[in-house]
Amino acid sequence: MQVTRRLEFDAGHRIPNHASQCRHLHGHRYAIEITLSGEIIADEGASEQGMVMDYSEVKRIAKEQLVDEWDHAFLVYRGDRTVLDFLNGLPGHKTVVLDAPPTAENLAMLAFGLLDGAYRDTYGNHLQLERVRIYETPNNWADCLRGE
Repeated sequence: MQVTRRLEFDAGHRIPNHASQCRHLHGHRYAIEITLSGEIIADEGASEQGMVMDYSEVKRIAKEQLVDEWDHAFLVYRGDRTVLDFLNGLPGHKTVVLDAPPTAENLAMLAFGLLDGAYRDTYGNHLQLERVRIYETPNNWADCLRGE
């Protein structure tokens, strides 16, 4: 069985070598979908009975591991020295420095890596992260799937 939880956050970025508009500083209302697989919990009387994982727990973990850090931050590529120096000059600015340009594809891979170990098989139901989908806009997204 698979379950998916969607969360949204706002962040700025730029793709420094992009040939079009994304080379400029701008922001998005991102969405992240986290898909988990596992067996349905059958423990009689358990709060999670009938679930793969409580959706509120999926949300709590995603917020702790990723969303709260990225929300209202500027996601900047370490190699984008001009912008990184500018952001470092803003006292108290929320900046997340990445090892690759902040494309939807790279963000999906990074998010999968950050979240994969956080969703543990707590209930003995073989819980594991299967997919992270990052929406950059409502019409554009990237998926990172287990095994890719």
